Amino acid sequence: MSVVAFDLGFQSCYIAVARAGGIETIANEYSDRCTPSFVSFGPRNRSIGAAAKSQVVTNYKNTVQGFKRFHGRAFSDPYIQTAKSNLVYELAQMPSGSTGIKVPSYFTDAERRSVMDAAQIAGLNCLRLMNETTAVTLAYGIYKQDLPAPEEKPRIVVFVDLGHSGYQVSVCAFNKGKLKILATAFDSELGGKDFDDILVNHFCEQFGKKYKLDVKSKPRALVRLYQECEKLKKLMSANSSDLPLNIECFMNDIDVSSTLNRGHFEEMCAELLAKVEGPLRSVMEQAKLKKEDIYAVEIVGGASRMPAIKERISRFFGKELSTTLNADEAVARGCALQCAILSPAFKVREFSITDVVPYSISLKWNSAAEDGVSDCEVFPKNHAAPFSKVLTFYRKEPFTLEAYYNNPKELPYPSTTIGQFLIQNVVPQASGESAKVKVKVRVNIHGVFSVSSASLVEVIKTPEGEEPMETDQTVKEEESKMQVDQEDQKLEADGTGDKKSETEEMETTEDARQEKKNDQPPQAKKPKVKTKTVELPIENSLHWQLSSEVLNMFVENEGKMIMQDKLEKERNDAKNNVEEYVYDMRDKLHGVLEKFVNEADRDAFSLKLEDTENWLYEDGEDQQKQVYIDKLAELKKIGQPIYERYIESEERPKAFEDLGRQLQMYMKIIEAYKSKAEQYAHLDELEVTRVDKHVNDTMVWMNSKMNQQNSQNLTMEPVVKVEEIKAKTKELYSACNPVVTKPKPKVEPPKEEKTENGPVNGQEATENQPCNPDTTTSTGTEQETVEKKLPQMDID
Repeated sequence: MSVVAFDLGFQSCYIAVARAGGIETIANEYSDRCTPSFVSFGPRNRSIGAAAKSQVVTNYKNTVQGFKRFHGRAFSDPYIQTAKSNLVYELAQMPSGSTGIKVPSYFTDAERRSVMDAAQIAGLNCLRLMNETTAVTLAYGIYKQDLPAPEEKPRIVVFVDLGHSGYQVSVCAFNKGKLKILATAFDSELGGKDFDDILVNHFCEQFGKKYKLDVKSKPRALVRLYQECEKLKKLMSANSSDLPLNIECFMNDIDVSSTLNRGHFEEMCAELLAKVEGPLRSVMEQAKLKKEDIYAVEIVGGASRMPAIKERISRFFGKELSTTLNADEAVARGCALQCAILSPAFKVREFSITDVVPYSISLKWNSAAEDGVSDCEVFPKNHAAPFSKVLTFYRKEPFTLEAYYNNPKELPYPSTTIGQFLIQNVVPQASGESAKVKVKVRVNIHGVFSVSSASLVEVIKTPEGEEPMETDQTVKEEESKMQVDQEDQKLEADGTGDKKSETEEMETTEDARQEKKNDQPPQAKKPKVKTKTVELPIENSLHWQLSSEVLNMFVENEGKMIMQDKLEKERNDAKNNVEEYVYDMRDKLHGVLEKFVNEADRDAFSLKLEDTENWLYEDGEDQQKQVYIDKLAELKKIGQPIYERYIESEERPKAFEDLGRQLQMYMKIIEAYKSKAEQYAHLDELEVTRVDKHVNDTMVWMNSKMNQQNSQNLTMEPVVKVEEIKAKTKELYSACNPVVTKPKPKVEPPKEEKTENGPVNGQEATENQPCNPDTTTSTGTEQETVEKKLPQMDID
């Protein structure tokens, strides 16, 4: 059993697997551990990864790439509408109103839910949705042996992740066996892709002036330019000299060329580079740390290799950067470690992880006491996660809670709404007072906010000595014989309940408190109370959340596409088998198979192969799988006998050689027996005679078949086949081998004559005489041990 972790990036993805031997980043079908984040849609099937990337130029309209920044955004989002003009493929609006392309991201609540939906559609059991920087911290810390003890001051490490589409920074405190994220910051508009855009815009402008080409009007040319600019950017990270950019037949059969160096490139990217320090400063302020408190700064992500980026990060912290982690695979490996920790199938070193809520989350609702709206912050920014709280409301009717993010400036897009949660079936108490409703809100292990449960707490009072009647409701009851204090009695006296101010409070362990006995007259009846908790249904209306009907439709569609992909692959394989057979047989007919087919048959078969090849590229270009299977069977009906004659000719000499070798061996044994050799003197004469006859018969058969085959034309069916020769060899072995390998009969050794003082022949005879197992007695282990040691003893 293994667990799998996915690091799905803007440009590429990595998959790590936790196995018994440790964490391994696995390779794809092209033996590459980096799989491009591309999906290409053809007329019959999909291509994913490297196969899709190879079609990005030829099938650019149907090859989707660079979609990570679209997750969780509405189709009407200003960013989406702006980005549409720069894409070579089209975006479609889904019925739910969100963008039609869904792939993982780790930012807001809507994005996290989209990842969970995508995992469900793909048939994956997602153990945890993990923040990228948290995965990096786990990959860094779990192998460290020198971390401070839990009671000591933690080791503070800053992690900087600059990928192709985003820039993330986190500060983490490490102690032995645990890590705690202290603060996070990010810039979703800073990544390797933004540097590529600057290069592309630069060369589009340059080629427009130099060659009079409008590059952005030709999507295919624009895709090729992006590919070349990405290569040039990587080269400039390793070289500061002028580097060329050459593209043949770029547009209108025109070859283009240019040069650029690192210095000029960094000048063009000055605005982007200035944004590097912002998140660094933000996490230090949030965590209230000084630069002297930082133990190390670890950088990961493909874009972190740019010298200008590294120089600015190093200058900000005033220390050398650490690169102990694999910049590309650290996230996937950290996720795999987390999966192994969560899975019961693996035994992993204990290591606790405390993540944070990246944004402050608040709730608002319509106040029952006043005509207005109340709100409160339930999870402040950088609050530990996962975490839950219980809030208490006093209501007479159902009410709605709306969750939202407090600070819109922190979000990667303008929408701040998380969702609305309707608490249903709320009714007043029997006395007409407002009912007490407890609502549990939480941020789960995936970082997703939810109102997980709601319950109505009803207090039933009965006179002393009288037990309250049981109700026939499906409720969870909590009984307690506690008194109601004066404050509760005062609230109960308010018949309308309108004057009771609505409050919110953390859940206490008891719903009623001990009454102060001194405040009651001794003769007063002391009411008993019984609390009854009724679970309330919650109706969720989440922002950009797929409905269950739409999600089920996508699951069904994905299953259909998987089946269609499988059928198309089988169809293509059947077609390729025909094409491969045509090319293979056409070459062999004038090569190794030439001697095994006559000229007329060879010419006819060659013509048949040529017709099949033409058919494959004309009428047979797009046929059903069975058509190709039948076509291959038709060709093999002609070609297989020719090929079998060739195989028989190649293997027949060795088969005859093996048979002849056995015949010679048995003939030598028979000759030795007839010569009265002591080695075979014990063999039975009648059995040896039978062996002699069998050997002679087999020799006659072999010589006859060899002579017939030598006179047979190679273009005709062989006189004897290899299988017949092997069967004859096996028959000879079965008949002769048991006779000639019969062992000699055992000779019983003479019994020893013993006297009272020991053996007749003395001690030496005892030492040299082998022990007879038939005379062994059960004298115990000690005696056996002594007998074994006797040869090692000195004799006087």
